[in-house]
Amino acid sequence: MKLPNGDHAVVPIEKLRDYCLNPQHTEGRHKALVFAAVLGLTAAHAEDLRRTLLAVARTHEAVFTKHSPHGQHFVLDFRMTAPGGREGVVRSAWIVLNDENFPRLVSCYVLKKGDKA
Repeated sequence: MKLPNGDHAVVPIEKLRDYCLNPQHTEGRHKALVFAAVLGLTAAHAEDLRRTLLAVARTHEAVFTKHSPHGQHFVLDFRMTAPGGREGVVRSAWIVLNDENFPRLVSCYVLKKGDKA
């Protein structure tokens, strides 16, 4: 299944730059270190990652994971080729809030080798 209204997905640049790609963030630093090690992505690449996430939200298959009090949750995995040809599988988590009809990025991270995509 596709993300509901994936062509209207929201990916805040701050979530990527200040959390997922920030090696200084208390909770996000582990994600940032793996993004850097596997794909060579740093906070300077936040807009590149954002564009990629918006593109896959429109085109790739997603998996519904659960209903919560806040809305419907989805996971979308995709293979990413970063500048320099480095490759990895990125898992992105999305929510469609109860009072909205479009997905918002919750988080994303690089899957470790051997993890199922």
